[in-house]
Amino acid sequence: MNIQRLLPLRISLHPQTHSSFHKFTDSIKNFITGQNLTHQDHHQTLTTNPTSNRDLSLASISNHLSQINETKDLNQAQQVQALITKAGFLWEKTICTNLITLYSKSPVSGHARKLLDEMPDPGLVAWSAVVSGYVRSGMGREAILAFRVMWGSGIMCNEFGFPSVLKACGMRKDLVCGRQVHGIVLVTGFREDVFVGNSLVVFYAKCGEFEDSRRVFDEVLERNVVTWNALFSCYVEGDFCKDAIGLFYEMVLSGTKPDDFGLSSMLKACASVGDGFLGRKVHGYLVKLGYEADQFSGNALIDMYGKVGHFDEAVVAFKNIREPDIVSWNAIIAGSVLDEQHSLALELFDRMKSSGVYPNFFTLSSALKACAELGLKEQGQQLHAILLKMDTKEDLFVGVGLLDMYCKCELMEDAKLVFETMPEKDLVVWNAMISGLSQSGENELALSLFIKMYKEAICFNPTTLACLLKSTASLQSISFCRQLHTLPLKKGLMFDKYIVNSLIDSYAKCNCIKEAGRIFAEGEIEADPASFTSMITAYSQCGRGEEALKLLKKMHNMRLSPDRFVCSSVLNACANLSAYEQGKQVHVHVLKNGYMSDIFAGSSLVNMYAKCGSLEEATVSFSKISQRGIVSWSAMIGGLAQHGHGKEALELFQQMLEQGISPNHVTLVNVLYGCSQVGLVDEAKRYFESMESLFGIEPRQEHYACMIDLLGRAGKLDEAMGLVNTMPYEANVSVWGSLLGAARIHKSVELGQLAAERLLTLEPEKSGTHILLANIYASAGMWKQVSHTRRQMRETNIKKEPGMSWIEVKHMIYTFVVGDRSHTRGDEIYKKLDELMERMNKAGYVPVLETDLHDVDQSEKERLLLHHSEKLAVAFGLIVTPPGAPIRVKKNLRICIDCHTAFKFICKIESREIIVRDTNRYHHFRDGSCSCGDYW
Repeated sequence: MNIQRLLPLRISLHPQTHSSFHKFTDSIKNFITGQNLTHQDHHQTLTTNPTSNRDLSLASISNHLSQINETKDLNQAQQVQALITKAGFLWEKTICTNLITLYSKSPVSGHARKLLDEMPDPGLVAWSAVVSGYVRSGMGREAILAFRVMWGSGIMCNEFGFPSVLKACGMRKDLVCGRQVHGIVLVTGFREDVFVGNSLVVFYAKCGEFEDSRRVFDEVLERNVVTWNALFSCYVEGDFCKDAIGLFYEMVLSGTKPDDFGLSSMLKACASVGDGFLGRKVHGYLVKLGYEADQFSGNALIDMYGKVGHFDEAVVAFKNIREPDIVSWNAIIAGSVLDEQHSLALELFDRMKSSGVYPNFFTLSSALKACAELGLKEQGQQLHAILLKMDTKEDLFVGVGLLDMYCKCELMEDAKLVFETMPEKDLVVWNAMISGLSQSGENELALSLFIKMYKEAICFNPTTLACLLKSTASLQSISFCRQLHTLPLKKGLMFDKYIVNSLIDSYAKCNCIKEAGRIFAEGEIEADPASFTSMITAYSQCGRGEEALKLLKKMHNMRLSPDRFVCSSVLNACANLSAYEQGKQVHVHVLKNGYMSDIFAGSSLVNMYAKCGSLEEATVSFSKISQRGIVSWSAMIGGLAQHGHGKEALELFQQMLEQGISPNHVTLVNVLYGCSQVGLVDEAKRYFESMESLFGIEPRQEHYACMIDLLGRAGKLDEAMGLVNTMPYEANVSVWGSLLGAARIHKSVELGQLAAERLLTLEPEKSGTHILLANIYASAGMWKQVSHTRRQMRETNIKKEPGMSWIEVKHMIYTFVVGDRSHTRGDEIYKKLDELMERMNKAGYVPVLETDLHDVDQSEKERLLLHHSEKLAVAFGLIVTPPGAPIRVKKNLRICIDCHTAFKFICKIESREIIVRDTNRYHHFRDGSCSCGDYW
């Protein structure tokens, strides 16, 4: 080695060691240049007269090496090595061992191992230094190999070497090697050493062998706080937090006083299991033992309180830290996000930067979540810019945060770009992208992305399947739903309630209610409220409200309390059935459990009362919703519209706008529908023509259908057809049905024929089209065409859909069909009808015979009209309900003109309110008139 080349190197020294180092190197240099001694002569001089060569003694060199060891300066160490090599001291065992120890601080350079391999007779200390250095640098494999060479060379390990190699085995999760080392520990008699015992405890826990870890722990005779900490900190890291908490109690009962490290581990365990009560007890220990001011403990307190939902206490713990570090800021910002205080999270983020603490990946991930929830596009993009400067391409956690932010801010192109540019994608990344596409309505792309993921052999999980099933439900793709169903069957995941509930929902929305019911029945072994919610919702959405109510009863029998989601679904089922009494029972449950504050339960309650004919109770329920969202407003506006209160619906809509609530497409459908029910043509045109400019909502097919229905009812048939011809959609059943109805009202044969022709193309099996067309012909006196239409029905085997009506009495729903005599009280019902007929005739009632197309004489037509299903239901209601009680009837078809006329007489004769809900609207018959004003 060229000493003259090394000496002039610039050396970074601590000021206190600078002069002593130069004095030391100068003394060696003078010794080398001023004396011509052999190595043996020099060694003899050192050993026979050490006081005369104090600066060159072995003790002095070792002392200087120790000083260099504090600075960890490799350049300085190399210079010293060069000097002592020239001076002939290198292979002195103490000197060489000290150099190896110094070099082992940075084993990546390889100097320590090279010197060890060149050393004539390396001892245990030198080998231990190298092994320990490898472990400190995370080089577990190299540490294990070095230990094997050491052991193979006959050097016995001691209580200081075993912990290092066991730590290396734990890092590598090398269970085989670790067990071999454990065997050596037993053979060499170090099993009783507390440090070796602690290392064995940690090693087995790191390898996931917690039973062996606990067994070794139990064999340690003299346990100190470090021993306890070793086990339960590993339990916490392994997510066995409940076991860790049990161990903590055991330690306290044994009389061992916990230290700050153990208490911090317990705070982490409390955070993991959400145990705020125990967290407070641990906090008390920290205060009692004087550790509260410790930064590490303070940070653990913030993290714990934030994760167990006690954010106010997290804020207090944060304020108690004098100088918050990045960990403190990360914990309080993450706690804000968990507590859904997203604006506060971003405010804290700004305060952190102002304090001089620079954010890291964890800080920015929390800030991205806050931006995502608040929809702050620009601020989210600014955070992305900061991340780009930090070079986060390899950080998947940050990548997922960016994906989530862009998806929730509806910047899907940016989300796709982030996804495509990520060099590595794990399952979480794929799930985030699939979920974002599903939520944004890009369902086909979500399914395509899954196919690509599946081809790349990336395993899916329940989250993946739930997102995909949501997309199949939106697309109503039964084929894809069935294909996805096979995946959890093959993987044995049908025990997962998350997947089961998603399958139920997807099958139901694909109109396969039988499959949904079968999956529910197969997964019914364990009582699960979520599964009941899914199935009740499925029945409700598919119009099978009776099954939904049966399931609710089954829930009660199983002593399962319906949550707000079940209540919302059941209320919708009651609304569809007009099950007023059962809806009121659910209302009691909603009030009892405080669900009125829930936007969906409250809105469902408004909808239920409105559809059960009680607009007054719907209005009261609406007034009691504390925080009204667009769903609540839409429900109330829709209720007013369905009951024919179009002007009131417009007034409420105006109130909503004044309160700063923006409408959605459903709200505007309800507004236009309200206008249609009372003939507010000008108002409807104004809203329809300005909905895109005022509210940013492009008219959909249902908005056009409402306008066409409105114009048709108002007799503006040419204008209605003009809208049909110019709208950007193909006219559907709803549009042509509205035009056929308008043709019947205004006796337009030409329009009726056109609408009927299109309807028969779209729905050839529907009998209603033939019947309405026949009515149009009959009203125009075109009896030949009436006969032709009826003959067509017979030849094509089209059966007239039977009229059905429902009435609820004492929580039971009774169904009636035309001419039905199957009811147990049938004789009473028909006797009541005859009585009503007699009284109506005296009051001036004249049957509207032209609505009946049967080829029979007049008296038979009168009899057939009298036995319509809605009249049977009303007669039954009059028999079984108390005098003065309203009668609520639901019908599957539009109420006929004769029944509409008859009910105006009956309500006055019986002094009852009769509420009929048909397929189009509500009719409130009171004091001889109807709320529709005969405009229906």
